[in-house]
Amino acid sequence: MEKKMRVIVAGGGTAGWTTAHCLAKRLSNMLEIILVESDQIGTVGVGEATIPTMRRFHQFFGIDEREFMRETQATFKLGIDFVNWSKPGESYIHSFGDIGESTWLAGFHQYWMEAKANGFGGSLEDYCLELKAAQEDKFATKVGDKSLAYAFHMNATAYAKWLRKKSELLGVQRVEGKINEINVDPVTGNITSLELEHDRQVAGDFFIDCSGWRGLLLGDALDVEFEDWSHWIASDRAWAVQTKKTGPPVPYTSAIAHPIGWQWHIPLQTRTGNGLVFSSKFCSEDDALKTLLGNITGETTTEPRLLKFKTGRRINPWHKNCVAIGLSSGFIEPLESTSIHLINTSLVRLMNLFPFSGEMESSTERFNRETRLEWEAVRDFIILHYKQTQRDDSEFWNYYRTMDIPDSLAHRLEIFKENGYVWEDEVNLFRTHSWVQVMLGQGLIPKNRHGAGRMLPPKELKRQLDGMITSVDQDLAKLPSHSDFIKQYCPAVGLSDN
Repeated sequence: MEKKMRVIVAGGGTAGWTTAHCLAKRLSNMLEIILVESDQIGTVGVGEATIPTMRRFHQFFGIDEREFMRETQATFKLGIDFVNWSKPGESYIHSFGDIGESTWLAGFHQYWMEAKANGFGGSLEDYCLELKAAQEDKFATKVGDKSLAYAFHMNATAYAKWLRKKSELLGVQRVEGKINEINVDPVTGNITSLELEHDRQVAGDFFIDCSGWRGLLLGDALDVEFEDWSHWIASDRAWAVQTKKTGPPVPYTSAIAHPIGWQWHIPLQTRTGNGLVFSSKFCSEDDALKTLLGNITGETTTEPRLLKFKTGRRINPWHKNCVAIGLSSGFIEPLESTSIHLINTSLVRLMNLFPFSGEMESSTERFNRETRLEWEAVRDFIILHYKQTQRDDSEFWNYYRTMDIPDSLAHRLEIFKENGYVWEDEVNLFRTHSWVQVMLGQGLIPKNRHGAGRMLPPKELKRQLDGMITSVDQDLAKLPSHSDFIKQYCPAVGLSDN
């Protein structure tokens, strides 16, 4: 029998146990998987919001949605409510659903802008079921034959524990211990083993760095360069605290802008996750904490926790026989809930390119190229929210409003401003509907519009748009409340009788 390749996962948490579970679920007949972690080292554990790609990821690996939601006290997420981002007092929702009906010739917003120029058409949000459902606290996975586009809010710590249990049942070996040293072959440059406390050694053929922001393997041992993006995304701190829930959970994340940064509000079945992202350049840690504690509802159930980070990415997340997954590969602040998505896509990419033969050079190059493109797409989308603000009430917002931005984003904004044209990024993460919702929501209004809307007589255009609104309203009326659907579909473990 051919000897199995030994894969060492360094670190637990969401990244480590997601990695271990996925490899064991699909490749256990070819791999021996060992995960090394220490109970003495905490995990970040606040990545509680996700995006719809997680549903497909779970389908790839046979994860039952109801079981997952019960075990992690999860709720549904239809989008993000951005409050005070364009100006204080204004808000918009970036929903996960399609807006209206587009054609190959032009996006729906082009037809809607033509309608608005003719005095009808209503609000853009009238054409999106997911957005309207979020506003009215309604939810179901389907309405008739139509599936809604949704993601989840979840307890990330419970998620990692649940995946650990499933991973160990699949044969993953867990080794308890702190990593004191990483041994590297002086000739090949490959990692050969991890030295643990009490003179223990764990050797392997392939290593996956899930050690968090420090990046013990890829950063410390292999010295892979970190590309700093803090000149574009200045936030480098976050306070996080949990509170008791004060009412039924809403089916969306809230991102509330303050003069010093922005606050998240993530409702679970059993509690609420809260935090404030800010920059130490413009605000002290004490003032940020006061802002957070002064703007939350419900009794706190944990001590506030300060997280320090630097925005950026490792230039090459795969180097030699080591791949970084999760925070060890880089970090982009949690504004659009992309952290877990980046773990998932990196894992699928790694499994597609896995070096079973031991040959890695071409696979490494392809993995790094695709990962770089994906990170740059996320980076640009995050910067958009900051750059396209009209706020001038603080140093924080003045910095963002006036800063230089990546050429790729500047090009996108210029074209949208000129004629409303939108395209998906190369990795197809953020769809045109997402770009349109955020750009219009942030107050970027095109000077001109496509002529497609003028190909229809105004009465016919109005008839078609009215029909779309009616269809959304009819589907909306069929949806139960978010909390009622959760009680029927996936009540958290221990809450079944509530």
